[in-house]
Amino acid sequence: MDLGLKGKIVLVTAATSGIGRAIAEAFAAEGAKVAITARRSDEVRKAASEISKSAGAEVIGIAADSSKAEDNVRMVEETVRRFGTVHVLVNNAGGVGAFAGFEQLSDSDWLEVLGLNLLSAVRATRAVLPHMQRQKWGRIINISSESGTQPDAFMPHYNASKAAMNNLTKSLSKGYAKDGILVNTVSPAFIMTPLLAEMLQKMAKERGVSFQEAVDHFLATNRPHIEVKRPGEPEEVGAAVVFLASEKASFITGADLRVDGGSVASI
Repeated sequence: MDLGLKGKIVLVTAATSGIGRAIAEAFAAEGAKVAITARRSDEVRKAASEISKSAGAEVIGIAADSSKAEDNVRMVEETVRRFGTVHVLVNNAGGVGAFAGFEQLSDSDWLEVLGLNLLSAVRATRAVLPHMQRQKWGRIINISSESGTQPDAFMPHYNASKAAMNNLTKSLSKGYAKDGILVNTVSPAFIMTPLLAEMLQKMAKERGVSFQEAVDHFLATNRPHIEVKRPGEPEEVGAAVVFLASEKASFITGADLRVDGGSVASI
């Protein structure tokens, strides 16, 4: 299936590993020209080189911290300087921050997570909009989480930041469809990223069980509603993002595509 992405310019934030990298790899495989960002220059350039070599695509790495306003502007400027414009923005940067319950969270904990998970997307989107408006075509895809719709009791600052991202997506979709810009959300759940795998390996060692037993325990305890009874893979999120960016999704905007194995119970 031709997704119509060959030659499109794609910017993916926080894309040296995990979900972000899988998204960048999926776009590169479709023949897009891809810019990826991350905080460390050595890591982002290494990842860009590896993706480029693997897919035979043009991929550049830009050292940028998505929590800094000026870096969001600069990464867009550098992408435009290299490729001429931005057709697709994937706001993947984000983080959990303090792994704590409500009573343990300070104002600074809340501001840190809201800054990284929400304001990073606001700033990057603000920077790409003029380019998309000029060409009357754009795709903005925000990577949220099932926690934005079905929050846990734990990490309320993270849950609230993802709910705000979902709301932002709907607002932007209504404001910019007239310019040919479609805005959607992808909400993963329990994706087996390197970070999660490391956490589960540590848990397995502490409990004296196998890695698979640690995975099964985590699923049963923390994600019992994942109906397919397994973690997702980063590539499964990447496939959903690429579809939403494609011409095949030209009548979809303001949607939240859940890549969650059936975890969210609401309709």
